[in-house]
Amino acid sequence: MPAMADGRREAMRGPSPGTETKPSVLTTEFWIYLAAVGGVLLASLLVGQNAAGVDTFRAHSAWFMITLLTIGYLGSRGLAKAGSNWRTGAERKDRH
Repeated sequence: MPAMADGRREAMRGPSPGTETKPSVLTTEFWIYLAAVGGVLLASLLVGQNAAGVDTFRAHSAWFMITLLTIGYLGSRGLAKAGSNWRTGAERKDRH
């Protein structure tokens, strides 16, 4: 499409296609994150005590694992959101 000085080119293009990322609840990583958190909590509950009567997977360990999972999940969402606002390389080149 030829460049037009008065900005009509952008108007002719139509609405922007939006971002390339989906809302978080529609992603597989969100559901895997929730399953992993549930698994950690369930494991913490079910592991119980060793032969000496000591709880081998205490609450602080479980919450530490959940914190690590959360950091990983937030990092992956941040990387997904760091992508461009366009869906294809052609759209990126056309905008510049």
